Amino acid sequence: QVQLVESGGGLVQAGGSLRLSCAASGNVVRIDSMGWYRQAPGRQRELVARITSGGSTNYVDSVKGRFTISRDNAKNTVYLQMNSLKPEDAAVYYCNAYIRTTNWNNYWGQGTQVTVSS
Repeated sequence: QVQLVESGGGLVQAGGSLRLSCAASGNVVRIDSMGWYRQAPGRQRELVARITSGGSTNYVDSVKGRFTISRDNAKNTVYLQMNSLKPEDAAVYYCNAYIRTTNWNNYWGQGTQVTVSS
């Protein structure tokens, strides 16, 4: 089995920064893409940022220039550095990864709350 464990969420004032981390553990053979999604109350879950195993990245337009996704392949960990946070960034953030154990499967973390006060 595989677990994705997130950390780093919390309460921050508008304009502030947070860094989210997500570590994969368990019977991990290989990790392909990793990403961060978010879901605010009453809204659909949306992709925030994604990074391939080779390091290529893509971002939703609303976070470009403010958020940076990165990964440490040796630690099976993905990060999301969030700067210049806005109240509209508040949501539950979920880690996602496409991981090979005996087969390839899509895995989700449990979510971490990000709250931004104005």
